[in-house]
Amino acid sequence: MKKIGVLFGWERSFPNAFVERINAKNIKGISAEPVNIAQVQQGARTDYAVIVDRISQDVPFYRAYLKNAALTGTAVINNPFWWSADEKFFNNALAVHIGVPVPKTVILPSKDRPDDTRAESFSNLAFPLDWDGMFEYIGFPAFMKPFAGGGWKHVYKLDTVNDFFAKYNETGQLVMLLQEAIDFDSYFRCYGIGGKYVRIMHYEPRNPHHLRYAVKHDVPNSLIKTMEEYTLRLCRALGYDFNTVEFAVRDGIPIAIDFCNPAPDAEVSSVGQENFDWVVETAADYAIERAQAHQDGHNNLTWGTFMQDAVAGKMSAPPAAEKKATKKTK
Repeated sequence: MKKIGVLFGWERSFPNAFVERINAKNIKGISAEPVNIAQVQQGARTDYAVIVDRISQDVPFYRAYLKNAALTGTAVINNPFWWSADEKFFNNALAVHIGVPVPKTVILPSKDRPDDTRAESFSNLAFPLDWDGMFEYIGFPAFMKPFAGGGWKHVYKLDTVNDFFAKYNETGQLVMLLQEAIDFDSYFRCYGIGGKYVRIMHYEPRNPHHLRYAVKHDVPNSLIKTMEEYTLRLCRALGYDFNTVEFAVRDGIPIAIDFCNPAPDAEVSSVGQENFDWVVETAADYAIERAQAHQDGHNNLTWGTFMQDAVAGKMSAPPAAEKKATKKTK
């Protein structure tokens, strides 16, 4: 029997529906259940061929459990090793490299020194930094947000240089991104599952939370196809089996705003019934695919093309791809 487990926190609608949907398919040799952890011994195998991770970003114990499970052959969705290393600034840099438009972005050192460091720890950092050059490159209005993590925590909209320094002074030891604000015509949130399934969701981030999916943007099919292509390109490069990619559309060009969401919102009360039904069905089918393909004693993780190419000593794609992709959307 190949068991599929789901590891989750406070959410209920998606994990329960996911387990119920897999079991309702009555596929011989496949079952699903919530993950149950009684103890974790080093190098010991789990009972699961596949685990869908919805919570380890907030629980380090779970992340360690999943790494151990992956080491012993469990296919973990998403890859816990890559997820531990991933962050938004690198993702933006990779997007530039593979030809997906993103906002102009710079990374900033933390305002306060990290613990156990002193002034001499920053001998290689210019003082003062080239603030004028950064502001000229990014422009205003702009956004400042942490380079890792999510949930709209410590996110600031800035209209002037004075705004920037006032908010930067509040960020403590957080490493922040300063990013161009995109004045968008329409906005979309896209599920990407398995590197091959995409769900384009019309979205309005300026609406109250319960109304953000209750919109319908009038856009051409060519734009939808471009967002599908970009979603797959990003998820495949990063190696995420389950992710969401957000696009702000400016002058007909979809610009990837946020695409590091390996435990994306899938609550029915948030995404709506149609989107919920799609993600439950598609995630269930994909988990079954992974369980059926599971090989005992093998590494069953997904590794993105960036990592695969790095091992092979190759570059993922030439920077010129960005010009070609941008031109296509005009």
